Amino acid sequence: MREPEFRLAPPDLGRWRQGNTRTEGVWQFQSAEPGPRVTITALIHGNELCGAWAVSQLLAVLEGGTKLRRGRLTLALCNLRAFERFDAAQPHASRFVEEDLNRQWSPDRLASGSSLERRRAAELKPWLEDADFLLDLHSMHEEGSALLLTGMQPRHVDFVRALGVAGTVIVDPGHAEGRRLRDFGPFGSDAGDARSVLIECGYHGDPDSRLVAQDAVHRLLALTEVMDVQDLPPQWRLDRPPAQWSLEVTDAIVAETLDFRFAFTPTDLQVIERKGTVIGHEQGREIVTPYDDCVLVMPSLRQLRPGVTVVRLARRRSMKAATA
Repeated sequence: MREPEFRLAPPDLGRWRQGNTRTEGVWQFQSAEPGPRVTITALIHGNELCGAWAVSQLLAVLEGGTKLRRGRLTLALCNLRAFERFDAAQPHASRFVEEDLNRQWSPDRLASGSSLERRRAAELKPWLEDADFLLDLHSMHEEGSALLLTGMQPRHVDFVRALGVAGTVIVDPGHAEGRRLRDFGPFGSDAGDARSVLIECGYHGDPDSRLVAQDAVHRLLALTEVMDVQDLPPQWRLDRPPAQWSLEVTDAIVAETLDFRFAFTPTDLQVIERKGTVIGHEQGREIVTPYDDCVLVMPSLRQLRPGVTVVRLARRRSMKAATA
């Protein structure tokens, strides 16, 4: 399959690598006024440039003398080692160095130190574990519109509705390969009110993904009021309608071998009308849709290996119904 054109250049992060904390790539700013603890993360994967653009530009605004109105703001450039390897000619090769950083957020993996990514997650942990709001900025290896991935707790869907970012909300229970940052600690707990969202801003190499990331940052800062958004570039706020639909993920199709094949070339958010429609094959087994009007979420056409989620299956609901 032909790779989409990669048209987004990587940002220059040289001046932002050191951070202003004891951890590389982590910046923290504190207001004298009490308020929410807000965290924005980027570069969980080294080839997902949109978040790095948004965070580095926000850092430039803060460097220019802009102060917080209240609360605390933490900005983290997460997998800098993977980002160092980025090459637009091979954009997927720099997703991680040894292991996917977005599968390491369980206590056992954080404590093991057995890979570069697990050690990096442990370094980041102290700066992430007490946030009230987490915006985790990502992009996708296939072309498509923005997806807002929340956990199953209704408070996360409420958070996304309040943000008003354009796209489709995906409500799913987690990832078979390991815990994502979005579900780490207080964010995955049924108790408390810590809120998080992982935003897939579009295709890795699409310049529009950078605009979506900037819009999400602008909306988060406006919602939490930790900064006066008039200090941000006005073009960051996009005039796009907010998400109207949520998709509740019911099944995750995981490749067991390298023999998995789709029965056709799927597209993201494609609706399969009939229950029992064959969507894939693996070692003589047919994979079929379990219900009518089944939505295919983030089909993976280039990342096949045993253990990879090749597609999620979901039911569509209105945003009002999602939290009723």
